[in-house]
Amino acid sequence: MTRLWVRLQPDAFLAILLLAFGVATARAATWADPGKTLRVMLPVAETGFDPQATSDLYSAHINRAMFETLFNYDYLARTYKLIPNTAAAMPEISAEGRVWTIKVRPGIHFADDPAFKGKPRELTAHDYVFAWKRLLDPRVRSPYLWYLNGKIAGAEAVLAKAKADGKLDYDAEIPGLRALDRYTIRVELVDPDYVLMGYMSHVAMAAVAREVIDAYGDASTWAMANPVGTGPFRLKEWRRGQRIVLEANPGYREEYFPAAPANAAPEVRELAASMKGKRLPQVGRIEVSIIEESSPQLLAFDSNALDFANVPPDLVANVLDGAKLKATFTDRRIALHRVVRASLSYTYFNMDDPIVGGYTKEKIALRRAIGMAYNVDEEARVVRQGQAEWASQLLPPGVTGHDPKLVANTKYDPQGAKALLDRFGYVDKDKDGWRDLPDGKPLVLRKGTSPSALERQYDELWKRNMTAVGIRIEFVTQKWPDLLKMARLGQLQMWQLGNRAASIEGYGFLALLYGGSIGTQNYARFKHADYDRMYEESKKLPDGPERAKLMRQMSEIVAGYAPWKINAYRYENVIVYPWVQGYKLNVFNIHPWQFLDIDTKVTRKPVQ
Repeated sequence: MTRLWVRLQPDAFLAILLLAFGVATARAATWADPGKTLRVMLPVAETGFDPQATSDLYSAHINRAMFETLFNYDYLARTYKLIPNTAAAMPEISAEGRVWTIKVRPGIHFADDPAFKGKPRELTAHDYVFAWKRLLDPRVRSPYLWYLNGKIAGAEAVLAKAKADGKLDYDAEIPGLRALDRYTIRVELVDPDYVLMGYMSHVAMAAVAREVIDAYGDASTWAMANPVGTGPFRLKEWRRGQRIVLEANPGYREEYFPAAPANAAPEVRELAASMKGKRLPQVGRIEVSIIEESSPQLLAFDSNALDFANVPPDLVANVLDGAKLKATFTDRRIALHRVVRASLSYTYFNMDDPIVGGYTKEKIALRRAIGMAYNVDEEARVVRQGQAEWASQLLPPGVTGHDPKLVANTKYDPQGAKALLDRFGYVDKDKDGWRDLPDGKPLVLRKGTSPSALERQYDELWKRNMTAVGIRIEFVTQKWPDLLKMARLGQLQMWQLGNRAASIEGYGFLALLYGGSIGTQNYARFKHADYDRMYEESKKLPDGPERAKLMRQMSEIVAGYAPWKINAYRYENVIVYPWVQGYKLNVFNIHPWQFLDIDTKVTRKPVQ
């Protein structure tokens, strides 16, 4: 090969360098602009940045910006739907639902890191297989082990050896979890499990590079302080529990703001048009502050130190008049984004408890009467300051299986509750002013609670409502982690909790009452043969009428036996300054940083 060398004069050479630098700078300014900083907050401190090892929501917000899943939710589509992300297409699933084949998009690269020894590192199918094996590795102790545990064909021998050795041999082949080639993943399941599709959108199933874990992993192979992913951002600075700074990943692939779906609402089409042609991400820097108390959160937003923020539940009255922003906010052109969360609050009854547990008619009647006596509307209106609504069923809006026509929950009816208690013998036998059990023993409810001002409001409402129908109630006050431990051991009679969907699949809620989850998530210790059978059968079906029918029947079983008092669906309220462009509230990802831009033409008060 002949090379042609051209000798340039120094001034000419300098001019070319400056021209090249100018072109590069101009291009950089069209995306990942270092002059644009997005300022946000989290209300709870992060725990670390290893997607397979962390389980808290707040670390997940950060991880989503750095690590990528095969599939994610269409940013603009409502109802929510999964679309390919790093996958080249949606999975090919065999007719019986057991074999999944997934193609990874070529040309995606991890952020530069010394672990790669100066070479570009392309994302491959092997990286997903490695990450998913980490979920199964007993040394990792992943909180998301249940995503794959017992589901992968041929995994038993490898995992049995891992438990014996204390670590997993990642080079040992698992027949049901393989990379067929550089870009093809093949998963073979023991039984069909269409819920896996939703799990694949969760950051716990994001790809990680083996070199990074080998370089930075601790004794558990956790690499909490050295996140290296393929996402739009990378970690720049971290002061634990105080401040996290992300910067745009200069090697991020060419992605653009999505087009509006064909059936999109006018405001969505307008949003998409305003962002059309913008390469992602637009901002070059994200500054995340940890602000745990509600008043400082709102103060930080009010002083322009944050660009958008969730409205603290206990300070809603400072921001909203009902469902609308107060004039002090609208006068500054601040926008409110408000949706019903894909979440549910409930109070469970321990089905093993001698007072409220059991499956006989009189025990069912007691639980149903308690539910009828509790005023969810008052909880929503007063305690939650209008930011919730009565829940009609087990599955909230936004997840598969929710039926807007289904009513499978009791409404507030204290007179009906009294009549039901009288009918089944829960009357005041010893004339002390309180109802007794049918056998004459005292009827005393004992509900778990935490020592906080908000919990005291719930307790006062429960006490007032139960007293109104003649039921004595007492409270077991412990810190939240201690209550959780007691709940798992079946040591609480009642406890009020909430659950939030991590994906569009409604199975996260159904699993909370599955017999196989007793001792982990099923705090009610509810076990019903038909419910368990339907739960197992429905997971084997793709989303559609047949599966929806089974999920509806499970909701009806829960309504019939009343192991829970289903309470409320909650609202998400996010306030956004006018200089933030591209924001649309997503109940599965309320921090969509990669889609946002900062309008530098809009006056933005500098942070003091």
